[in-house]
Amino acid sequence: MRFQDMPYERIDFAKVQEEMEELIRELEAAKSGEEQFEVHKKYYALTDRVMTLMTIANIRFDIDTSDKFYEEEHKYYDEQGPVFSNLVLAYQKKLFASPYRAYLEEKIGPVAFKNMELAQKSMSEALIPLMQEENSLTMEYDKLIAGAKIDFDGRELNLSLLRPYLVNSDRNVRRQAWEKMSAFFLENEEKLDSIYDKLVKNRTAQARAMGYENYLELGYYRMNRNCYGKDEVEAFRKQIKEYFVPFAEKLHDRRRQRLGLEKLSYIDEQVYFKDGNPAPTGTPEEIMAAGQKMYRELSPETAEFFDFMMENQLFDVLGRKTKKAGGYMTYLPLYHAPFIFANFNGTSGDVDVITHECGHAFQGYLAAQDPIREHADIGMETAEIHSMSMEFFTEKWMNLFFGDRAQDYVEMHLEDAAAFIPYGCMVDEFQHIVYEHPELTPAERKQTWSRLEREYKPHLDYEGDPFFGQGGFWQKQLHIYDYPLYYIDYCLAQTCALQYKVKMDADFTEAWKSYLKLCRLSASDFYINMIKEVGLDSPFEPGCVKNIVEKLEKYVK
Repeated sequence: MRFQDMPYERIDFAKVQEEMEELIRELEAAKSGEEQFEVHKKYYALTDRVMTLMTIANIRFDIDTSDKFYEEEHKYYDEQGPVFSNLVLAYQKKLFASPYRAYLEEKIGPVAFKNMELAQKSMSEALIPLMQEENSLTMEYDKLIAGAKIDFDGRELNLSLLRPYLVNSDRNVRRQAWEKMSAFFLENEEKLDSIYDKLVKNRTAQARAMGYENYLELGYYRMNRNCYGKDEVEAFRKQIKEYFVPFAEKLHDRRRQRLGLEKLSYIDEQVYFKDGNPAPTGTPEEIMAAGQKMYRELSPETAEFFDFMMENQLFDVLGRKTKKAGGYMTYLPLYHAPFIFANFNGTSGDVDVITHECGHAFQGYLAAQDPIREHADIGMETAEIHSMSMEFFTEKWMNLFFGDRAQDYVEMHLEDAAAFIPYGCMVDEFQHIVYEHPELTPAERKQTWSRLEREYKPHLDYEGDPFFGQGGFWQKQLHIYDYPLYYIDYCLAQTCALQYKVKMDADFTEAWKSYLKLCRLSASDFYINMIKEVGLDSPFEPGCVKNIVEKLEKYVK
């Protein structure tokens, strides 16, 4: 079914509560594991319906944040979402304590039960008011960012539509665009500081209500980190500082020489060629058609997937003034349908949507064939492997999008992928410090960010910019406000995706088989076990990062 034709009605959570309570009674009355699993299938049907309707409403609001009807629906689910989470938790507690646990664990897997344990450690009815307030604060941030109105080049632009000017080949244009963006954030600095300060205090209060010292423990449980913790993440970041930061700095210096500059400025970040970054040559419609040709040629599985997405109009990718910033893939369980949301703006990022977000969506499409819903509860460190690796698997088709600049794009993409890892680790370390020290003032948080930038991105020079030069860059990073502790997952996944890059250059067919296997494994096993099973090294293993850097050196000499 096409997305625009999917019916929507507001969920009555009083009725949902009655249905969930009835399922709990049936679960308790069941006389065997088989009977309990039949009840669990009804639980799948109920949660599929609720999640589908909530997701439809949220997508339609993101598509147009000025739509009053869906704004009210969005607010409603921000209020009721935590209530629903608590209903789910009540059901899962009964399932978790089942006398037929052995049978159920064989049916739905040990990962599912570990995640139920984490859910019990991360949710309580007492948290509902705080979670509702948290949702309200993130919505306030999203609306502030989405509502940016920047006069530039004779047009009124939002931040997504300003993006092409930030990477323009003309340094004067770039400088003016960055100054305009800086002015927007400077104008809203007090509001941004206030929202984030309230979020940190809110999340800290949630953690303490659960008996934790700070938000980090609660945040790790909420991210379903079921086979590693803070110590492993910190050890990974140390590897990145020791081996990857020097490598990334070599790439930045290579870029500096290519741009013909004596010194890189912040206005040169993500600019790779003197005559400008390669940009897709076609219209949005032509980009989508090229994507369809690419996926039809890549494999039978991807051909079927992309045709399904196109036939059912499961993309909304055009940038518009009142559209939420950013991009994502989400999933509509009732229709076994992934959905991709993005903001095309005429840069190479438009093609990244067709590779990165389609990597997520392809895995979601494959996972739809698995009747065990818990297998779709993938940790983000795994989910991002699907997306970031797809960026590399599709490189041989880049001529469809970039014409004679396809090789420029491939070089830029590898450099960008490698340079991202230090930045992503910096975001993670920043958040660890912030939540370990919730008493920090807005000014102290910015000082912390500036210090970390000197460690992770020593080449960076803000030239005294009044906002970015004072440690404010993180305030444009949506994840820090909306999805705490998520960002390290990109870094762990990129470390695996770069391994696939090396593998596919040696044997594309074998690398693709490994990737397909990983997609189909979904969340049926723990992250560390799955990456080992498909022949990847764990980013947590000593020497993993050093080994990857040594193999990547050949690409940049």
